Amino acid sequence: MLIGSYVDAHFEGTLDIFKAQHPEIFTQKGTLRAEFKHAEYIIERISRDEMFMRYMSGEKQVIKTGEIEGVPVKIKIDSYHKGRAIVDLKIMKDFAPIWEEGQGKLNFIEAWGYDIQGAMYQAVEGDALPFFIAGATKEDEPDLGIFSIPKEFLTLAYETVKTHIRRFADIKKGLIEPVRCEKCDYCKRTKVLKDIISLEDLQYE
Repeated sequence: MLIGSYVDAHFEGTLDIFKAQHPEIFTQKGTLRAEFKHAEYIIERISRDEMFMRYMSGEKQVIKTGEIEGVPVKIKIDSYHKGRAIVDLKIMKDFAPIWEEGQGKLNFIEAWGYDIQGAMYQAVEGDALPFFIAGATKEDEPDLGIFSIPKEFLTLAYETVKTHIRRFADIKKGLIEPVRCEKCDYCKRTKVLKDIISLEDLQYE
């Protein structure tokens, strides 16, 4: 996560502040740790691509607020081209499909919920602007891509948002308990052992 935040900070012009707030990115000798040296290489690679930089040339870190189904929502747009487009910068492991139990392989946009994010950004911004992901990977040689999410996907994602947003708001308020998945970091952190797992119950794909 910090690698993505490092690249984000560069493009929003706050990298010096980010470095001051995160001393853990430095070695004891005061040099950048290896993974953040690689983040510098990702930035350099992005900066060499004319199309990528054009999409990242909008107004940076634009904050807007609104409501969805009566729930207050705040968004922060990485690159806002007013009246033309919303662009969100993503730094990720790679662009490969991701396996989701019960759904099979999904493209990384749907697997990570970027379509949900796009639908919410569109709704709060209010002008139904096209939504793009400007993606770069953390691979040794970073891959780049500009990905559009078609209107019909955003419309479907927005229906999902409307269906669940009030429940999520109530969970955040502590009014109701979330349904546990037993796989995410929260569930692992709060897990209480009650049963022994038999070898017979272990399944492998």
